[in-house]
Amino acid sequence: MKIAAFNVENLFDRPKIFNEDKAVSKEILESISELNIIFEKDNYSSADKERMKELLAILGLEKSDKGPYALLRKIRGRLVYRPRNNPYVIAANGRNDWVGWVELKFAPVDEIAVLNTGQVIRDVNADVLAVVEAENRISLKQFGEYILNKVNGTPYDEVMLIDGNDDRGIDVGIMSQNGYKIESVRSHIHDLNESGNPIFSRDCPEYKIKTPSGEIIWALPNHFKSKYGGNDASSKKRRLDQSKRVAKIYENLTNEGYENVIVLGDLNDTPDSDELKPLLENTDLKDVSKHPSFNPGEFDEIGTYGLGNNEDKIDYLLLSPQLFNKVQSSGLFRKGAWAGSRPKRWEIYPEVTTKEHAASDHHVIWAIINI
Repeated sequence: MKIAAFNVENLFDRPKIFNEDKAVSKEILESISELNIIFEKDNYSSADKERMKELLAILGLEKSDKGPYALLRKIRGRLVYRPRNNPYVIAANGRNDWVGWVELKFAPVDEIAVLNTGQVIRDVNADVLAVVEAENRISLKQFGEYILNKVNGTPYDEVMLIDGNDDRGIDVGIMSQNGYKIESVRSHIHDLNESGNPIFSRDCPEYKIKTPSGEIIWALPNHFKSKYGGNDASSKKRRLDQSKRVAKIYENLTNEGYENVIVLGDLNDTPDSDELKPLLENTDLKDVSKHPSFNPGEFDEIGTYGLGNNEDKIDYLLLSPQLFNKVQSSGLFRKGAWAGSRPKRWEIYPEVTTKEHAASDHHVIWAIINI
């Protein structure tokens, strides 16, 4: 069985703000989050209304519901009144006066980058592929039917994705082929921390997969809290909580008698981080990059992001001991990632002529297991 994990960074559409400087994106993301929290109040105080106006200005939503990076969605009632010759005012006095929210504005992913993503998935040709940052199941399915066909690849037989907790549409899913059957899925989008908030930024779905030989494998794709736009104490705490919860889910599976378990995906932190210790040190899960067979390719460092330096390892295949001992080969596939300026660090597709044409900033991590 060949299993792999790939952060595709959206298949067709991506929030426009992700193409901007991190300082700009941080301000926009934080403004949207704060606005939506204020919107939920039963009553808006004068201070609330003034703060709304400040945040709407940051988002470019003073004169229109459509800003450069965000949209003001209104389902019922009115939040803002914009008289033609006078300053705009917050018309709603509380949540009961209107229904709506602010969301990120999306833009199409570069067409060449989309095709290069297809080439990567085609050439990796995993039996089971965990996909990170996919918009939704239909997009994932259409990607296989249209893009993989266009690059002379084969669409996957089974495609599954559950919408998670991220309203930007960056979810985790799984695709399988060659007789690997997705038998069931258990979601954890409603797992809560001690404050009553969701633990997972996206989800930690448990996929029960039956191999052609009848073996059962549990695959747990993940996408932990990002450092994008900042890595403050709350971000670190959330990744730590996510790591602890995944470790517990893994423990529960082993207590149920399952020996073939894989935690995989973008954990957004390095192996030496405190945030990943619950997974990497407090369980018997083994990182495939430590297997004797692991081959990073032409560039002899194990980073899975950006230019592939050792300190850029944030994507993982963590295997239960039973599976780790059956690994035949493993490594990184980097051909769709930007390899830097000359000299190139690794061979790339001829279509990757600029960084914008790269399939993703992430590299595929894979393993072949004699299951």
